[in-house]
Amino acid sequence: MKQLDLGKDKINHLLLSFAIPCVISMLINSIYNIVDQIFIGKGVGTVGNAATNVIFPLVLIFGAIASLIGNGASANLSLKLGEGKKEEARRTLGSSITITFLMAIFIGILSYFCLPFLVSLFGSTENVYPYALDYGKIIAIGAPFVIIYTALSNIIRADGNPKYAMMMLVVGAIINIILDPIFIFSFSMGVKGGAIATVIGQIISFLIAIFYLPKMKSVSLKKKDFIPNRSILRVIGLGLSSFITQMTVLVLFVFMNNMLTKLGVDTKFGADIPLSVYGIISKVNSLYIATILGIAIGAQPIIGFNYGAGNKKRVSETLKKVLTINFLVGIFFNLMFAFFPKIIISAFISSTDANYELFMEFAILTCRSFMLLISLNALEITTSIVVQSLGHVFKATMVSFTRQIILFIPIACFLSMKLDKGIYGVLYAGPIADILCFFFCIFIFSSEYRKLTKESTTVSTTMENQESSNYQGKRIVVTISREYGSGGRFVGKMVAEKLGIPFYDKELISYSAKESGLSESYIEEIDEQNTSAKFVHNNDDLLFLAEQKVIQDLSKNACVIVGRCADYILKDDKDVFKIFLFSDDESKVRRAIKYYKMDKKNALSKIKSINKKREKHYEYYTNREWKNWNNYDLLMNVDRLGVHKTADKIVEYIKNLDKPIL
Repeated sequence: MKQLDLGKDKINHLLLSFAIPCVISMLINSIYNIVDQIFIGKGVGTVGNAATNVIFPLVLIFGAIASLIGNGASANLSLKLGEGKKEEARRTLGSSITITFLMAIFIGILSYFCLPFLVSLFGSTENVYPYALDYGKIIAIGAPFVIIYTALSNIIRADGNPKYAMMMLVVGAIINIILDPIFIFSFSMGVKGGAIATVIGQIISFLIAIFYLPKMKSVSLKKKDFIPNRSILRVIGLGLSSFITQMTVLVLFVFMNNMLTKLGVDTKFGADIPLSVYGIISKVNSLYIATILGIAIGAQPIIGFNYGAGNKKRVSETLKKVLTINFLVGIFFNLMFAFFPKIIISAFISSTDANYELFMEFAILTCRSFMLLISLNALEITTSIVVQSLGHVFKATMVSFTRQIILFIPIACFLSMKLDKGIYGVLYAGPIADILCFFFCIFIFSSEYRKLTKESTTVSTTMENQESSNYQGKRIVVTISREYGSGGRFVGKMVAEKLGIPFYDKELISYSAKESGLSESYIEEIDEQNTSAKFVHNNDDLLFLAEQKVIQDLSKNACVIVGRCADYILKDDKDVFKIFLFSDDESKVRRAIKYYKMDKKNALSKIKSINKKREKHYEYYTNREWKNWNNYDLLMNVDRLGVHKTADKIVEYIKNLDKPIL
């Protein structure tokens, strides 16, 4: 977070910094499977490719579990940091990591012993079954490693270090690519060799991820933080959309495997070719999905942080940019599948294979039918991730569920069985589901976007209405700096009433919220603490700049402004009168007890603490001393005359200056 300021840096810069490493990381996850598919396809043939396709749903299960915790924990981390709740973010993160380890081990053991049943469930044919079993057993052993490092990679990105997450996956992928041909060809291990190479790469990525945890920047994890607590329920809630997204892909994959093998038997292609081709097309398509997912997930810390801080303007800007980029990526992949299918597929099968011609015929058909409108998926996936980032889990879940379950499967069954289109009905169900889901996502995405812009408009209108005043005299601006408990705010309000000009104190909160995009509740919390960015949070810098702009705008007309370094911000304005009000300790304690309901025993120490923070805040942003009397035109001890007469004297002072004002 020290290197990248999510609340202030330019959106383009942040997207490049987060999304590119994230895209590369996501692509590398896809490459793990694609590399195996290529080498196994060349070394073993059609049945080898089909075997990796049968086991791919198992890989999706691992990814879904990792997303459930990893995406949820990273979204929660970004939101809590944006809200300034650092301790809560730390405890939840530690608990999430522990739960990830426990679930990873459990899923690995379960998948290993249930593998024979799963292989049949996932659509294996009789020819493919032994190959799938050999490949799957080794992949199941690597399950804990892949689940843990995938979950941690999301957390590492949210911690502001996407490059490390990328490097972690790159190293594992390179090792996998190097070892694949060695084990498959040199050691003649076939599908087993491809699986062993994959798991070794995953173990290396796992170790690199573990080494990062003590070096986290946004929070410093302690041993007690790793004890599971109820906060994991929130994490699961935030990660549920990602989990369901991958589980719906799993359901789709299993459905397609079974439908293609069942319906393929009645065609010239047989059962094994459609199963193998679909696996290859899906792996290539995963590069497209990985790219747009990477961009959307890379934007998640930016969206989550700024939404948690109430910075709706930056959230809106990020959404527009992410959607535009993802649509361009979708169009590119759409064109590749439509015009260059043979080039794509030839990488996965040898031209000497006995089934080469039929294999290529079905592959080209699939690319130009099932993949016809995949560019529309960009909106579906982007909407699901960004809505999740905004904390709207139910909507994100519905988006993930709609295309695969509600639309595609019923349409495919209807076309293939009711209309008797067979395997071709399944393929043409793809673009029909894509179109229908696209219109549904337009509604969801646009409704969320309108909410962001509507909030900004409402605040703007409120500010314009409150700025109106009946004052007709010459412009005069009074800034009131004051010790806590001195009665300075009441004096300032009386001065404004006597002069007939607007008064701004707490009113500046809503104006600053509009200017900065930070939530009013967050600004009010910081306002009460009166601490500086150096001592609390980077968002205070954003808040100070916003308050500076608001004060400069308001001071174009006559007004009284209390606090917020207004005397410094307007120091070069000759029509500004800078006043400092103070009081003795006894009077400050009396006012604090009466008006602020402070406990009498601790009142003085609290007052001194607040004034010390005000002093630090002022010095941090102005680089000058708060109680340097040369900064002010008038100093007054409110106790000498009392609140009412102090206000009278200030008005009298202003009216009796050599330059007549009123």
